This record gives sequence, structure tokens and C-alpha cells, in this order.
Amino acid sequence: MSEPAKAPSRRQAARLAAVQALYQWQEGQDEPAAIIEQFLNVRIGEAGEGGMRRDADKPLFKDVVEGTVSHKDELEKTVSGALAENWTWARIDRLVRAILLAGTYELVHGRDVPPKVAINEYVEIAHAFYDHAEPTFVNSVLDRVARQERAAELAG
Repeated sequence: MSEPAKAPSRRQAARLAAVQALYQWQEGQDEPAAIIEQFLNVRIGEAGEGGMRRDADKPLFKDVVEGTVSHKDELEKTVSGALAENWTWARIDRLVRAILLAGTYELVHGRDVPPKVAINEYVEIAHAFYDHAEPTFVNSVLDRVARQERAAELAG
């Protein structure tokens, strides 16, 4: 008999909502502050891909969204440097971009989270949306980012 799927932690729920908010921001629909406000006050407790669990870690959600937006150019450059030779930023699906930006933000600026944990969290988010190669792609790119940005922690 298989075990029931474990419910995501409060931090996982916050990261998932942050990726959804960053996707919405990339679509150009709203400013980051308005999107954060929507998630915290309107979409909280909504079921499905468009909402955020009520018990999600709201400070983490806000930090990942605001931090990713404020460091967007730096993060895009970091991710682009970690891509395989035949890949470009423009070639990456917009949702995968949101996952990579948020994961890279935590790897570069979220030093309270071990790199392997951050990578795993964002690979799991990729699995929530994709069944094919995307989670492996996310793992590969974030692993390269971690080796560039936090090599000492990965070695020890």
C-alpha cells in the first residue's frame, strides 16, 4: 500500500505561491505590490493553482516575491550563466523562469536555507506543474547556480 502524499509545509506553500505570483508578474498584469496584496488578502485560502494556503509562511512569500523582483536583472544573469551552451533565457518557458528566478533568489540571497534544501524545494514545485523534463532541467540549472554561489556549503 502506498503512503499518502505528505502535505506541503508552510514554507513550501509560500514558495509555491511566490512562483505563481512571479509568473503573474512576468505576464505584465500587475505590479509586484498589487500581486502580493492579492495573494495575501484575496487569494489566500483559495484552492488550486491560483491561490495560497492560509497557513503559508507569509513573510517568506513576500520576501521571495519582492527580492526576486528587485534583483531580477542580477538573477537572470546568474541563471543565464548556469544554462547549458545551447540554451538562452528567452527559450525558457515563463513558468520555469519564475521557478528558476525564485530558486536562484533563495540560493543567492537566502543564506538561511541550505542550498540542497532550496534546490529540492523548487524541483518539487516544478513537479507540481510538469511531468516531463522540466523538473530535471530546474534541478540541473539550480545545482549549477548553487555550485557557483555557494560552493563551500556544498563541499562540506
